[in-house]
Amino acid sequence: MNKAQLIEKIASETKVSKAQAEMILDCAMENIKKSVKKGDDVKLVGFGTFTKAKRKARTGRNPQTGKAIKIPASFAPKFRAGAEFKSLVK
Repeated sequence: MNKAQLIEKIASETKVSKAQAEMILDCAMENIKKSVKKGDDVKLVGFGTFTKAKRKARTGRNPQTGKAIKIPASFAPKFRAGAEFKSLVK
């Protein structure tokens, strides 16, 4: 399912227009991104948790030359599925 299909599904199930459903989805995603960027966890009970994870600095290899390169420490978004979501997928 892509974003357009999700918007269509939300619009039909909630009886709102596609434009309103798109605004709601965009707003939700934007607020999740902002919160995670600040370092706050976003917990959606029954669905999962979005967090900001720290990646350690490490040594990698340039695939063209095979030469070792240093990869600096960074942050990455992380999603941990909730128990209800996990059991549904099983």
